[in-house]
Amino acid sequence: MNVQVKNTPKYRLEAVLLVVAGAIFFSTKAVMVKLSYRYEINAIYLLLLRMLFSLPFYVAIYWYVSSKNPIKKEVKKDYLYVVLFGFLGYYIASYFDFWGLQFISAGLERIILFIYPTLVVLINFAFFKKPIKKIQTLAIIITYLGVLAAFVFDTNVADQKFLLFGGALVFLSALTYGSYLVGSEWLIPKFGTLRFTALAMMVSCVCVILHTILANGFSFPIFQAEVYWYALAMAVFATVLPSFMISEGIKRLGSSNASIIASIGPISTIILSKIFLGEDFNFGQLIGTVLVILGVILVSKAK
Repeated sequence: MNVQVKNTPKYRLEAVLLVVAGAIFFSTKAVMVKLSYRYEINAIYLLLLRMLFSLPFYVAIYWYVSSKNPIKKEVKKDYLYVVLFGFLGYYIASYFDFWGLQFISAGLERIILFIYPTLVVLINFAFFKKPIKKIQTLAIIITYLGVLAAFVFDTNVADQKFLLFGGALVFLSALTYGSYLVGSEWLIPKFGTLRFTALAMMVSCVCVILHTILANGFSFPIFQAEVYWYALAMAVFATVLPSFMISEGIKRLGSSNASIIASIGPISTIILSKIFLGEDFNFGQLIGTVLVILGVILVSKAK
């Protein structure tokens, strides 16, 4: 799908600022999750609150887009695929991410999660036989060396068993999100970005509600007020707003350029986690962050 990009400096500058702001807003999620865990809430309840606060926005978006541009009949058969990838991308991936954050630092979480572009390349190779270019192979090697460096030098978790378990959960989050991106690549042109995202979020919300009921019944504990404020902030500032900012940036600049600019995300998370969580950040983690960002930039340029 070709992206029409205007050449005026103002138009492109606005797009760059949108992607930067969106990436920074997205990066606040891990910090707010860690802050919420101080108030004795588990991953599924926190994820439920985030989704419930996000849901009205996406329902409104879906209604508005559908009223302006009704869905074509030939596309309706693809709703099952929307359900599948909504389940993967916004439920399973989010749940693994929130769960993993119970065990590892926000900075390390963002480094691991940011490898998803390399996983998209590997998934396309494994299932669709798309060849991997030499520069992509180099990018993947660099990226995973960066993750290894970040693991080795992480000093925020005393018990290494929890470090590995939490890291594995966040890696699964990146893997399932990468699968979602591979599937959405051919569904978004059919449904449109806004409608597809809204549908996927609604599917995810239903999945989280069902998960909560199956795991805990119909009882819902009352949490401290701070938890609800963090969940609302996550919904608005780390979910809804950045999703539109990044989408508009991709529309104006193209996905590769937007991905490169969004590399500010891990750096933003590390800075915010240092300020608000007091997490350590050492030279080894700096090297890991730089390598991961470099690998993602190489993958994006190779596309």
